[in-house]
Amino acid sequence: MEPRSNYTYLHGFVLLGFSDHPELEMTLSGIVAIFYFITLVGNTAIILASLLDSHLYTPMYYFLRNLSFLDLCFTTSIVPQMLVNLWGPEKTISYVGCFIQLYVYMWFGSIECLLLAVMSYDRFTAICKPLHYSVIMNPHLCLKMIIMVWSISLANSVTLCTLTVNLPRCGNNLLDHFLCELPAMVKIACVDTTAVEMSVFALGIVIVLTPLVLILISYGYIAKAVLRMKSKAGRRKAMNTCGSHLTVVSMYYGAIIYLYLQPGNSASKDQGKFFTLFYTIITPSLNPLIYTLRNKDMKDALKKLMRVQQASAKLKKTWK
Repeated sequence: MEPRSNYTYLHGFVLLGFSDHPELEMTLSGIVAIFYFITLVGNTAIILASLLDSHLYTPMYYFLRNLSFLDLCFTTSIVPQMLVNLWGPEKTISYVGCFIQLYVYMWFGSIECLLLAVMSYDRFTAICKPLHYSVIMNPHLCLKMIIMVWSISLANSVTLCTLTVNLPRCGNNLLDHFLCELPAMVKIACVDTTAVEMSVFALGIVIVLTPLVLILISYGYIAKAVLRMKSKAGRRKAMNTCGSHLTVVSMYYGAIIYLYLQPGNSASKDQGKFFTLFYTIITPSLNPLIYTLRNKDMKDALKKLMRVQQASAKLKKTWK
């Protein structure tokens, strides 16, 4: 009978992860678990708070709820499997599990790129065309934009991941990463991968650079509009909401561009892992803090949510 380790190797991928630095694994698992918990609590709080407060039924908070929901899904598609591999001796994932993670990971990552561009357009309309804002950013348009973002991202994921999955690997099942990531999958192919790498680069320009250019153009117009404002309070409010969004854009796009838009993927393997760790696990946990620390409306909504929870807890005690 075959040893169990050989069986898992033959029937799935081995995620090497941070096995080059075994002394870091337990510490890293603790850090990842903490950030995952913060992500779950923070993003869930934003979703509930914005749903409970009728003052936040605006396009800005509609897109923020979508971003929070996306971050919950994004991290959950990665962290549980990662923690299992960090804690256990066997760092394996089945073929089916790996391919599902690859498709979902690429889908959610693409959505975030496009969603951040949509959010910048919302801020552009609110600040540069305030009198027409409610007409332009109507609920029907907001829903259409969200459907478009999810659909385009799904098409991108299916295209790139299908090309990657179909590459012959000649029995090489060792993935030098902590998740089933596209560059890591391409590297273990035993054929020339130039065509796939060029496809990744080309679609990366469409999904990553095009939204980024639109974001920068939007904020160019926003900066002009803010500088023309006579009201200090209005200028401060605009800078707070736009500053939060720009911070998130800088963190997310910085890591994505470094990892995916370098010809030949010249990032070192350790750099690649830590950059992936940053934008998939750390950034989603920071988003709720970034959007709430400088946003008075969201702070008030969170306080309201806490009062509702306290009232509910008191009611339960009374019934007991």
